[in-house]
Amino acid sequence: MEITPIDLRGQPAIRATGTDGSTLTVALHGAHVLSWCTSDGVERFFVSSRAVFDGKTAIRGGVPICCPQFNMRGMLPKHGFMRNLPWELQPADASAGTLAFRLRDSEATRSLWPHAFEARLEATLAPAQLRIALTLTNIDPAPWAFAAALHSYLHVDDIAQVRLEGLEGANRWDSLRNDRHVETAAELRFDAEFDSVYAAPAKPLRLVQPGGTLEIARSASCTETVVWNPGAELCAKLSDMPADGYRHMLCVEAARIDEQVTLAPGAQWQGWQQLTVL
Repeated sequence: MEITPIDLRGQPAIRATGTDGSTLTVALHGAHVLSWCTSDGVERFFVSSRAVFDGKTAIRGGVPICCPQFNMRGMLPKHGFMRNLPWELQPADASAGTLAFRLRDSEATRSLWPHAFEARLEATLAPAQLRIALTLTNIDPAPWAFAAALHSYLHVDDIAQVRLEGLEGANRWDSLRNDRHVETAAELRFDAEFDSVYAAPAKPLRLVQPGGTLEIARSASCTETVVWNPGAELCAKLSDMPADGYRHMLCVEAARIDEQVTLAPGAQWQGWQQLTVL
């Protein structure tokens, strides 16, 4: 794997090129995975053409890290603070195809969340496959609790032609209707705003579209799957999205949000998502 520091829209980033010609791009801001192009030249993540790259603002698209809070479920800023801070590139294991980044607590983080921690993001590139793993370590003398999600914006050619398979029978919370029920559809289709949290099934999901199929697996430690598309009406209100942006993305997120993880001093937690082109 070849590793190259680059400037991406004015921000420092790292680009890795695999032995098969696939590429991976990660911004130091938020250890934010921004691009994964497989060897066929197809981009697998969506990044908004209006995303803000100022080193302070969360970037719309790619894979933001939501931690130690999900959405507004707590007293922290939306989705916590880890996606809005600079991470450090760690020594790379080029033979394993892995890029690694680290974030430690600081005076700034402790003013928001008074705990000592180490976070590590590893992105591992393989032919037709990408694995993203978030590891948290408690280096505080006291336990602390957190929620986390890998907020993956998957690129789709046309949301009207997409189906997501594998959630039939899963418990679902539809946040738009504040309704809880068991999913009965064998496949999900998207023709309006969609925002639901599912109990993650044991088997991988499949994102199917005319151009091919993407398998989406996650660790057992990620007990929920979040599925989101803003639809036309909400998308038009988002300043960092083009009006038609909703047509080209679907968020399918590996998450641990309904029941927070409590880490004892010295303990670790890891959650991962693995994407495979079939």
